[in-house]
Amino acid sequence: MTAQTDHRSANAPARSNGRTLISVDAMGGDEGPAAVVAGCALSARINADIAFVLHGDQASLEPLVAKSRELAGRCEVRHASGVVTMDDKPSAVVRSGKETSMWSAIESVRAGEAAVAVSCGNTGALMAISMIRLRKLPGVNRPAIAVLYPSANKQGFNVMLDVGADIRADADDLLRFALMGVSYARNGMDIASPRVGLLNVGTEEHKGRTELKEAHDLIRSHEADAGYEFVGFVEGGDISGDSADVIVTDGFTGNVAIKTGEGTASLIGQRLREAFKYSFLSQLASLLAYTSLVRLRQKIDPRRVNGGVFLGLNGTVVKSHGAADATGISAAIKLAAQLSENQFNDKLAARVAATLPAEETPE
Repeated sequence: MTAQTDHRSANAPARSNGRTLISVDAMGGDEGPAAVVAGCALSARINADIAFVLHGDQASLEPLVAKSRELAGRCEVRHASGVVTMDDKPSAVVRSGKETSMWSAIESVRAGEAAVAVSCGNTGALMAISMIRLRKLPGVNRPAIAVLYPSANKQGFNVMLDVGADIRADADDLLRFALMGVSYARNGMDIASPRVGLLNVGTEEHKGRTELKEAHDLIRSHEADAGYEFVGFVEGGDISGDSADVIVTDGFTGNVAIKTGEGTASLIGQRLREAFKYSFLSQLASLLAYTSLVRLRQKIDPRRVNGGVFLGLNGTVVKSHGAADATGISAAIKLAAQLSENQFNDKLAARVAATLPAEETPE
């Protein structure tokens, strides 16, 4: 069947002087504010249609911004005295984090002055603040974090969710994850009728936990209504394969999967470098293969698709990797701008509301 197009809201994305306004937590992340400002400058150089509100220590940020010609007239610094560290507990941040740069960045989206928030900071704290300030969309029980995972598909990536918003998910949650993932694939990757796979320990329908079997039937029952193709259960090897465009799982399994993938990619890179340094001939071979190795690195470089999207909230939040450099932060900002211009969050909300009957949607 022909996939249904998600509805576009009449609400225009938040803009400043004709540019899409991105709210950035400038103090989060391992590399500090210098890397964040450099990432913003790189994004500004590439995209003339975006502007920024940087949240953080004014004394630290203003000299960094002043050094960048690309940010001149396109960047406001908003002072926030506190910083959420990677060791802070989300519950503690919710209680006493109102003066932090992370809270301030989310507040700009809540107030409607910025289109999307971007942060490299503590994932748990960012999700907790986002849920408190932005609230969940109607029909969403649990928000999810979606990432683009390198794959053999023609688009080069699969959508995978949840990867760590919550370690739990029942059958009903997994159905909603599927709907949100489909909307992401359709509106963010231009896949008209995404293929959805449910991650399990085997592809046979009798395998897996009870909630997975229930979710299997639920996702299949909404296949025609939501305009996607359900391919059934998929296994770990299919996460980077070409049998599905959207991989649905709980946050515990998804987080383990992406961390395992990152670790494996890092190990392969390390072993390749060691192999090419082994002898004179191997060093010569590395020179001959240099162009091919560069292409390979570009295909699997996680910085190119840096950014997990929080789905299911009344506002868009992009979580950049904590160790991201300027290139990675620029990629997260690019994703944020694309989602805003496509009015992705409005379309996602419309998709969930249109697919699930009123009795299935909580008050």
